[in-house]
Amino acid sequence: MDSKILWRVVLIVAVVGLSLWSLYPPGEKINYGLDLSGGIHLVLQVQTDDAIKAELDDASQRLVSRARDENIQLTQGESNIEDLSFTVRVPADTDPSALREVADNWVPGYTVRPGAGTWTFQLPPNMDKTVRDMAVRSSLETIWNRVDQFGVAEPVIQRQGLDSDRILVQLPGVDDPARVKDLISSTAFLEFQEVVAGPAPDRQSLLSSIGGTVPSDSEILPGDRRGLDGTVLGVEYYLLKKAAIISGQELRSARRSQDEYGQPVVNFATQPHAAEKFGQYTGSHIGTRMAIVLDEKVISAPTIESRIPGDGRITGSFTIEDAEDLALKLRAGALPATIVYLEERTVGPSLGRDSVVRGVRAAVAGLLIVMAFMLVYYRLSGLNANVALILNLIILLGAMAYFGATLTLPGIAGVILTIGMAVDANVLIFERIREELQVGKTVRAAIDTGFARAFGTILDANLTTLIAALFLFNFGTGPVKGFAVTLSIGILASVFTAVFVSRTIFMMVLSGRERVESLSI
Repeated sequence: MDSKILWRVVLIVAVVGLSLWSLYPPGEKINYGLDLSGGIHLVLQVQTDDAIKAELDDASQRLVSRARDENIQLTQGESNIEDLSFTVRVPADTDPSALREVADNWVPGYTVRPGAGTWTFQLPPNMDKTVRDMAVRSSLETIWNRVDQFGVAEPVIQRQGLDSDRILVQLPGVDDPARVKDLISSTAFLEFQEVVAGPAPDRQSLLSSIGGTVPSDSEILPGDRRGLDGTVLGVEYYLLKKAAIISGQELRSARRSQDEYGQPVVNFATQPHAAEKFGQYTGSHIGTRMAIVLDEKVISAPTIESRIPGDGRITGSFTIEDAEDLALKLRAGALPATIVYLEERTVGPSLGRDSVVRGVRAAVAGLLIVMAFMLVYYRLSGLNANVALILNLIILLGAMAYFGATLTLPGIAGVILTIGMAVDANVLIFERIREELQVGKTVRAAIDTGFARAFGTILDANLTTLIAALFLFNFGTGPVKGFAVTLSIGILASVFTAVFVSRTIFMMVLSGRERVESLSI
């Protein structure tokens, strides 16, 4: 065999062999979308009022803290979401101009309404819309990160409407909806806080131990009271400093691990600036307790035994799954606001199985009809086209399996469309060869000219379709993206088989024959 033909055959065998290896076994290698495999469909609503309250509380704390630096002893009041304002209690001897100067510097844009002993600060105009919009955008990004790390293939996660506070989530192939719902909806706001007093068996006894009043810079939070084996026995209460030592936003990484007793824990590493702050605090508070607070609940309050330079461990009588999920939430970040589920539907796989069967039947029927037509119309050359068509399908499915692409109903439509495009390329080539034979060229010359003349047309047609498919992939979601993936891979496979494989088959047929009088086409 001619060396030129040999390396072409080797390349074709290598590509097809790699595709078969990637595809086998097909039942396990091909991922199915929500419309084929089932899964869950959720509509979430972001409680944007939480983000407004957080913005007001943050501004209030910032003003009180900076005012005290200027020897103005303010006391933090209440935040009012309806009025988009917060209040601070102002001592009678306060210099109004000094307080206004502090406010202008640290809560700029707020409308100030001085009163008798209480000043009210209202959010700047239209800032509430910005805060609400950012809360939805940030929630969308956090949910994406969590689902992505959970390993769901080609989920649909998008905002419903440009200004809506609702988020649509579709997760194909999810077999544990309760776990995924908890993973998505948990705020996962982590803080390390100083323990002032506690634990106490109930809130009243804790209040009694501190004189009956909660200091303005502290708060009471609950935690689980556990036995030696980790069993939850009840609730206990801690008095904690409000100001966090560090928060989950300052973590660099988090991963599930095991302690020396084999119990699941979460190891974490902090960012450099937080590591220095954490090290200084723990180094100067050895022997005291530090609470690890997740979503305003104390999950553990260990005693500091030595300076912690930045890498630490979160313990809390976790199961392996709990520790894995907590590490994932910490890596993905906290939600800026709580979310609620407005709609939940579980899509059963029975509809998917019917869809797969019908789709496969349609693809096989189309394939057989096209192959029969090619054999009848182009005779032995049609057999060449059919071989290329089958290899096209093998390469397409093998590439989808290799890249982990998800097959959806539109994806099956993309496969059927690819069959048509692959045949179209062969028809173009064969018609050019026929024209060359009719003007009296030899078989070899007709084949060479036919492939050369058809190549430009095939390239133009497939290139424009490929560009459209890439746009669909970039801007589409879910099934649309699945269609774009199938179509893109199918186009590349189609050009390879129609131009390269078909030409190689013709070269193999003609090799070793000095003169060929006719061609079955």
